[in-house]
Amino acid sequence: MKNPFIILVLLFIGCQPAEPAYLLKTEDSDGRCGYVDAAGKPVIPVGKYQFCFTDTLRHFAAVIKPEGGCVAIDKTGQELYEIYWYDNGPDYFSDGLFRIKKDDKIGYADEQGKIVIAPQFACAEPFENGKARVTLNCTLVPDGEMSVMESSEWFYIDKSGKKISD
Repeated sequence: MKNPFIILVLLFIGCQPAEPAYLLKTEDSDGRCGYVDAAGKPVIPVGKYQFCFTDTLRHFAAVIKPEGGCVAIDKTGQELYEIYWYDNGPDYFSDGLFRIKKDDKIGYADEQGKIVIAPQFACAEPFENGKARVTLNCTLVPDGEMSVMESSEWFYIDKSGKKISD
């Protein structure tokens, strides 16, 4: 016989309302944007950001501030951190994480927008197969329109930020 308590708990969990998501809205020819709820009511004022990369704000959104700079915001519009700029846009998810910046140091956040490795690296590459190559000392060398990260002190970290062997 199945435990009725477990069935009741599962039924309760399954009936919980989904976390609301806010939708991208642009208003003018400049492309300035904000977010509205399902009823179309502004929750983050349209025009507050120069550009919004995220079309549905569930946990966080990547936006460009009018004065420049790509940041992550939460559902109240509070800035969480700067997003690492890579190849004409915010860093992309790789192995479930993306790079963030604070005080010119690089760290990592997850798909929920939570910081999982605090910014501490001078240069850092995307995660691949559970590890990322990072360094505490780095020089950015111009290479055409891009820059190349150079260091003689690279090492690998796992998704908890712990140093590992390559």
